[in-house]
Amino acid sequence: MAKHATTVSDEGYSATNEVRDFETTIDANGEDAPDTLEALLAAYGSCYVPALRVGGQQRGVDDLGRIEIESTGELNDDDKLESIHFDIRVEADVDGDTGEEIIERGFELCKVHDALKDGLHADTSFEGNAF
Repeated sequence: MAKHATTVSDEGYSATNEVRDFETTIDANGEDAPDTLEALLAAYGSCYVPALRVGGQQRGVDDLGRIEIESTGELNDDDKLESIHFDIRVEADVDGDTGEEIIERGFELCKVHDALKDGLHADTSFEGNAF
């Protein structure tokens, strides 16, 4: 099985992404849409939500209720992502030890977390005069 997205930019630094029947825009400058790192933070948080829910169920908390994740990405001097911090709030009454177990299990289950490994690098091909 494979996942597929098509990214198109006719000019400038904004790109339209087609994923199945959905379309999103990402603007590297952050002027007309979320920038690339904001989009990454949103994807990471969006992936971590179901991972937390499953992790909670596997750790004896059947329903975490409302989950809110505030994702913060710290940038280095080159404006590249240096670190990510999640502030996680859940509706359910969960003690600190169980919360830590749920967090760790969530990281084990989160596909975006797994994709952020050093060894993942896009294989590429390039074609000039294509249009």
